[in-house]
Amino acid sequence: MEQTRSVAVPGGPLGGRAGEDDKRRGLRRMKLVALGFLLGATVIFLLTSWAESAGWPAWVGYVRSAAEAGMIGALADWFAVTALFRHPLGLRIPHTAIIPNKKSVLGSSLGDFVGTNFLSEPVVRDKLGRVGTARRAGEWLARPDNADRVTAETATVVRGAVTVLRDEDVQAVMEQAVVRRVVEREWGPPLGTLLAQVLTDGAHYRLVDLVVDRAYEWVRDNHEAVLRVVSDRAPSWSPRFVDSMLADKVYGEVLAFAWSVKTDVNHPMRLALDRFLAEFARDLQHDPETRTRADQVKQQLVEHPEVRRVIDSAWTTAKEMLLNAAEDPSSELRTRLRDGLLTLGKRLQSDPALAGKVDGWVENVAAYLVTHYSTEITTIITDTVDRWDAAETARKVELQVGRDLQFIRINGTVVGALAGLAIHAVAQLLF
Repeated sequence: MEQTRSVAVPGGPLGGRAGEDDKRRGLRRMKLVALGFLLGATVIFLLTSWAESAGWPAWVGYVRSAAEAGMIGALADWFAVTALFRHPLGLRIPHTAIIPNKKSVLGSSLGDFVGTNFLSEPVVRDKLGRVGTARRAGEWLARPDNADRVTAETATVVRGAVTVLRDEDVQAVMEQAVVRRVVEREWGPPLGTLLAQVLTDGAHYRLVDLVVDRAYEWVRDNHEAVLRVVSDRAPSWSPRFVDSMLADKVYGEVLAFAWSVKTDVNHPMRLALDRFLAEFARDLQHDPETRTRADQVKQQLVEHPEVRRVIDSAWTTAKEMLLNAAEDPSSELRTRLRDGLLTLGKRLQSDPALAGKVDGWVENVAAYLVTHYSTEITTIITDTVDRWDAAETARKVELQVGRDLQFIRINGTVVGALAGLAIHAVAQLLF
């Protein structure tokens, strides 16, 4: 039952049971020592009182006064120490059992103290400024073992996150974020702007070159196909040799035309293509009919079953790639991450400007947190203390600091004895 209460109530440093038996034995031992001082002073007081009444020399009075004052000091300090944790002798004297009765007030005061002296922006900035977070982080990350550790932990986090996410949820989010956004946005103007910029930069010339090169190569390598097309379209009454001659003539003209377009950058065909593309770019931006047709094409593409299948399978493919990369220590992802961490660690040590920026970011984040959330942080202290059982709290606190408090009783006995001796000596001198 005792173990259940200690786990359920404090739950923090006061709730741990590691070494509790040793602390309990130490507290009991120190209480016996302090009690021994009180009993010693009592025995000396009784003996010297008897000796003084029996006519012993005057020095006995000095010892009796010292012992009497030591008894008083020991009892007063015993009362003070005991009153912190319980009612002395079970008597409900006012302002005793302070910790059980004032537990909530102490928790609130502790929370206010922490918030004022530790969670204030100037204190946090000063502490972080003296720590040199970026430099220390750089020294830590620059060690290969630490970089490997961070890489492994990151891979574990990635595996956990990817495993926890349900495929249908991710696919729904992707459809919501990507597909619907694509559908809702008009394609014409942005495509027209992009095409106009491509034409202005001349980036389309390579594509045109590629198209005309492939067109020329196809005509050159498909002589029979051209002859067959011409022959198939010739009248039935036309002689075969005439069809062949005509087909050869047509093939030669087509091949010459294709070569001309291929070699002449200023060929009318090329210029006509440029004009067509420029007009198409303007129409995509400003012509309502062209913009409407572009949106129709977009809708057809999005609703196409193959496109839908690709969108639905995108997450599955990405998930498999992430899991494989995270599980394989030699994967490109983990290798690049490790190298990046090592490089970052070295730069944080050698680049004062970068280190200064990182320190500034850390300070700003910490300052923002303590400025806006210090109350919530200190509330953890006050709420936790408020939930503690009063008697259990007193017992736990006494177990932590009670041993040291017994020295107050010992010192009270010694100091009281010295004070009593001094008072008796002064009284003898004056009177």
